[in-house]
Amino acid sequence: MGEKSVQKKKYILETARRVFMEKGYKNVTMKDIVEACEISRGGLYLYFDSTEQIFLEVLELDAAETDDVFTENITQEDTAADILTLFLKEQKKELLRKKNTLTVAVYEYFFAHKSTDKNNMLRRQFDAGVRVLEKLIEAGIASGEFYCEDPRGAASNIMYVLEGMKIDAQTFGITEKMVDEQLLYIMQGLIIE
Repeated sequence: MGEKSVQKKKYILETARRVFMEKGYKNVTMKDIVEACEISRGGLYLYFDSTEQIFLEVLELDAAETDDVFTENITQEDTAADILTLFLKEQKKELLRKKNTLTVAVYEYFFAHKSTDKNNMLRRQFDAGVRVLEKLIEAGIASGEFYCEDPRGAASNIMYVLEGMKIDAQTFGITEKMVDEQLLYIMQGLIIE
């Protein structure tokens, strides 16, 4: 794929992301993406076969960008507590964002495509988050910053709390105070004072 094709595909994915944010997953058609991109139907089909294929690539792109933002802000001097705080701050930003989020589309997609196998992207991302947090907690224990008898259990609990707050944010609504209380509870459960 030439540079022009790579740029066109990226443009389609970025535009499609906005369409999925606005309409969710289940209400988006190829026609919606064609119109948003202002390209021909054939032009879209040169790159993608379906809205599902586009959506999955949007999720991959989104995950890579999120990882980049997080890792770019970590320095060599950062402690495990600093890194955990940064991670939780990024999660807070995502939770409080009322628009420009793929959360509804993600849940619509995965409710419609119930897959319990290891290829389920949502499961892979969740499990990867648990593994990263577990390693971070273990590093904090080794440096004397954290106390935790079950790093994997604590990491899983953090991920479940964050997922629950994502759902709350999209259904009941969530306030900054509510998010802060939960994140403070997480930190207090680990930090040695």
